[in-house]
Amino acid sequence: MSDDFYCDEVLSGKTPVRIVLETDAVLAFHHTRPYWPVHIVVVPKRHIASLLALQDGDDTLVLEMISVVRRVAQQVMAEQGRCRVLTNLGEYQDSKHLHWHVSAGSPLR
Repeated sequence: MSDDFYCDEVLSGKTPVRIVLETDAVLAFHHTRPYWPVHIVVVPKRHIASLLALQDGDDTLVLEMISVVRRVAQQVMAEQGRCRVLTNLGEYQDSKHLHWHVSAGSPLR
């Protein structure tokens, strides 16, 4: 197995997820192992290793991803009154597939 959980498990359908929002190019779903009480992940459906791996031709995809992140964040804000949005790079990035976390609450672990 590679170090890309999202391609290997989620996008392949091997690991079922609870979908929050989906477009042709982007998937937002509840994290399979949440770190926060509200923990939603937003991923492109096409493999991109990280934020730093984006290419100039990815502008449309980036705009679509940010739109999905914004819509999910609006939903979390409406329900929780607060949220955080983050992405990780390097050693902080467990799965080598670009993804954004939209979350709220104190860490569960």
